[in-house]
Amino acid sequence: MLSRALKLPVISALLGFPAMALAQTTSAAHAAQAPVTQAQIAALQQAVQHAQAASAAAQMSGDNAWMLTSAALVLLMTGPGLALFYGGLVRKKNILGTMMQSFAMMGLVTIIWAVVGYSLAFGHGNLFIGGFQHLFLRGVGLKPNPNYAPTIPAQTYMVYQLMFAIITPALITGAFAERMKFSAMAIFLSLWSLLVYCPMAHMVWGVGGLLNATGHMVPSLDFAGGTVVHITSGVSALVACLYLGKRIGYPKTAMPPHSLVLSFIGACLLWVGWFGFNAGSAVNAGPLATSAFVNTQFATATAALGWTIFEWIREGKPTALGAISGAVAGLVAITPASGFVQPFAALAIGLIAGFFCPFMVFIVKAKFGYDDSLDAFGVHGAGGTLGALLTGVFATCAINPIFGKGVPTGWMDGHWSQILNQAADAGIAWGLSIVGTLVLLFVVDKLVGLRVSPEEEAAGLDLSQHGEEGYDFVS
Repeated sequence: MLSRALKLPVISALLGFPAMALAQTTSAAHAAQAPVTQAQIAALQQAVQHAQAASAAAQMSGDNAWMLTSAALVLLMTGPGLALFYGGLVRKKNILGTMMQSFAMMGLVTIIWAVVGYSLAFGHGNLFIGGFQHLFLRGVGLKPNPNYAPTIPAQTYMVYQLMFAIITPALITGAFAERMKFSAMAIFLSLWSLLVYCPMAHMVWGVGGLLNATGHMVPSLDFAGGTVVHITSGVSALVACLYLGKRIGYPKTAMPPHSLVLSFIGACLLWVGWFGFNAGSAVNAGPLATSAFVNTQFATATAALGWTIFEWIREGKPTALGAISGAVAGLVAITPASGFVQPFAALAIGLIAGFFCPFMVFIVKAKFGYDDSLDAFGVHGAGGTLGALLTGVFATCAINPIFGKGVPTGWMDGHWSQILNQAADAGIAWGLSIVGTLVLLFVVDKLVGLRVSPEEEAAGLDLSQHGEEGYDFVS
């Protein structure tokens, strides 16, 4: 019995020891591993943070590179693009005077933008105009402004928008080519950039603007400047040419372009630069930039074809001037829609513009008899208005869900009332441009006089305004 009594605890001890030993060993192992696991978690979290920071830095570098490139492309549109395009279309005695007008905007508007223009357009203000918090670019540094561009420095966004502010008043010069004083042009367009362009830019693109697509007042769609750039400049161009009156001899005296070669080169530069204009307005290097890029190419090609066919039928021959004018018309019309529509809608917009703009240039202008020297209104004013309205027709949330994921954007998408918003946007741009331009022309006319004398006009702007000639055939 004793032996059995001794065996039971011994057996129990022998059987229980491994289990106890194992439990103690496991417990000790867990205790030993706990600090290591916490350290690993902390290291993993740190690695994730580093990876996220590296990813954000890579995205910022990529987006910033694209946006700086786009800014350079938009500047290319003014000089040499627009300068050559307009310069070739005037008579040879006015080439330097015409090109100088575009070049002057590159300098004057840059200074105005740095001092107060950017603040008025993109500062926090009211429904119609920004404030003065960015006066002299105060607060516009190298960190992103999440209200406009969360992945690029605020200065990059500022300088990109500067290029838009430069080319817009330069477009107006085509309407009063060959007859306005250089001094009057400089004063008028400088004031115009402040009192017409900046308010329109704020209303459409500025935070809290009346026409901002993400606002709650009149949400309009203008991806890259159909109203802000083209309607304002085109309508102001019409007002300017009506105010100044016709060139001496117009329309009885023939005034053909002196160098279509220069205009052809300028138009091609405009086409190339416009990819920065439209695709750059995505403000990043993502898929939306691709969509705007593709749409820009498609619309431009079909508009060039449309204008060529229109002219071929009407005149019996296709011309180089018609083809390049059609390309510019397509670029204008697709601008507000470039980041909102499908590629085949872009083809349709371009084709419609390719027939509508030459109708305005050849038929409407002839009927009313105004001297829009280089057809700034027929292409930019008419084309910009058409593009704004067609954006309301073809915009789709499949490309840009600006009103929310799955929320219809345009008429074809199921949101028919967007056409009303687009019409209101265009109407406000027309009204501001007409009133603002008339007032400024009147003021500048009283200050320095707008138009050169008949003798100066006969001699040409090159000699009368600058004392030099574009071509020296003697030497």
